[in-house]
Amino acid sequence: MDLLFKAVTIVDAASDLNGQTVDLLLKDGQIKQIASSIEANDVQLIPAQGLHCSIGWFDLNAFSGEPGYEHRETLQNFMNAAAFGGFTEVACLPNLNPIIQSRSTVEYFKNFSSRGFVRLHPIAAVTHDIDGKDLSEILDLKAAGAIAFSDGSDSLQAEDTVLKALEYLKLFGGVLINQPQNRKIAAGGQMHEGTASTRLGLKGIPALAEEVQISRDLQLLRYTSGRLHLTQLSTAAGINAVREAKRQGLQVTCDVAAHQCAFTDEMVEPFDTNYKVTPPFRSEADRAAILEGLQDGTIDTLVSAHTPWNEEAKELEFDLADAGIIGLQTAFSVANETLSSHLSWREVVEKLTVGSRAIVGLPVPSLAEGTSANLTFFNPTKTWVFEERLNASAAKNSPFLGRELKGCVYATYLNGQLTVNPAYQN
Repeated sequence: MDLLFKAVTIVDAASDLNGQTVDLLLKDGQIKQIASSIEANDVQLIPAQGLHCSIGWFDLNAFSGEPGYEHRETLQNFMNAAAFGGFTEVACLPNLNPIIQSRSTVEYFKNFSSRGFVRLHPIAAVTHDIDGKDLSEILDLKAAGAIAFSDGSDSLQAEDTVLKALEYLKLFGGVLINQPQNRKIAAGGQMHEGTASTRLGLKGIPALAEEVQISRDLQLLRYTSGRLHLTQLSTAAGINAVREAKRQGLQVTCDVAAHQCAFTDEMVEPFDTNYKVTPPFRSEADRAAILEGLQDGTIDTLVSAHTPWNEEAKELEFDLADAGIIGLQTAFSVANETLSSHLSWREVVEKLTVGSRAIVGLPVPSLAEGTSANLTFFNPTKTWVFEERLNASAAKNSPFLGRELKGCVYATYLNGQLTVNPAYQN
């Protein structure tokens, strides 16, 4: 049935309708009509009030679990969580079983979601078996549909591997995604190295573990003139280094996880493993640098860094528990709430739509009559509680469970499917 949204506010800086409140008629996966007032028969009238509509949001960093780790997350849970969080498209990390390093594994994700309510984009492994040594079949993977190349949660440690990858990807303008962390410097670390780690008696991960890798990667980027995306930055010096590299004209982009905007190491509840993440929550000075970097455009986008873990991996002593939190359902709300002094919610949406897609060269959907509808409907001021019963993920490792958040997604619309978030009605 056709859908008629009454009095929705358009959020699209590229559209002449930006900021206008209009009626929106959707039919067979298309934007049929946009007008100040639409009257139509045989339509489903959407009752929600105060909705805003943007092009669908795109998350650049999430772990899907399936295939291989269905005990942590299934693709159905993963896609539900994404849609309830406002994401119509998600880039999937390659650290699966089998690893995304063959044409068939790339096609698996593309085929699985080809007509689904969330479009999955595979990031292919840049090295064979994610061993950090020999490059994967990059050209074949690109032809199959990989949108970028990365070893995902495994940071590239060898300088020659980064150098070869940057050079090889230049053949077609591909982008290397790397999460900067020096394993030897970070080895055994449980949280940010600072007064809080000393007080809690936990081995710290110094900011240097991130900063030396960023410095190295930028030097190699300067030498190769390739394209590099640094994911999940967390330190002031690292962000400053990217800012300077951009000023010098290097083709570098970066992101931060939404949850990094919300906490510091001093705010971490003692030994609660839901606060154990990689990179760790760092100092207030680092958090301030993140906010500034988002404000001035140094940081190109926000990511969910969705990392589901089963209970057995989290309900352990802090030093034995695995790092990571689920973030697809809460990324927008957390960013909307914690960035309000530096970034408007409209700017957050801009980063989640245009900013994310620009990094990997994906086309930006159009919010215009006669185009395929790839849309997110949300209310930036509505509060909601992330209750466990509303959690769509198969995992529940999140410090935001039970908390009231500001900014709630109503629904997404893709491939003619309206996926309504149950939290909106709660």
